Amino acid sequence: MPRVAQLYFKTAIIFLIIGISMGLHMAIAGDHSAIGAHAHANLLGWVTMAIFGGYHALNPAKAERRIAMIQYAVYTAGVALLVPALYLMLTGNPSMEPVVAVASIIAFAGVLMFAGIIFSGGTTAARPATAAH
Repeated sequence: MPRVAQLYFKTAIIFLIIGISMGLHMAIAGDHSAIGAHAHANLLGWVTMAIFGGYHALNPAKAERRIAMIQYAVYTAGVALLVPALYLMLTGNPSMEPVVAVASIIAFAGVLMFAGIIFSGGTTAARPATAAH
C-alpha cells in the first residue's frame, strides 16, 4: 500500500478516536455545545481521510506523486487546526473564529488539491489481475 494511503488511514483513526472521545465527553457532561467540532472531527477527519486513503490505495501511481504527499500535509494541517479551534470557539472562546476561518480555508485548499489529483491524467484505478488461460 502506498505510504500516503497508510498515513491517511492512520490519521483517520486518530480523528475517529478524538471524535468519539468528544462525543463521550459531551454525553457525560450533558453539554452538547461542541457538537460541530465533534462532527468535523468525524466527517473531515475520520470519513474523508479514510476515503482519501482508499483512493490512494486503489491508485498507487497517483499516490506516488509528490503532490499526493503535499495534499496530505495541507489537508491534515487544516483539519488538525480546525477541530480544536472550532471546539474552543463553540465552548465559549469567540476569539478563535479567525483561526477557524483560516483552518477551513486550508482544509478546503487540500480538498481542491485532491480534486486535482483525481482529475489529473494517468492511471486512475487499480485493476484486478487476470489469470492466464
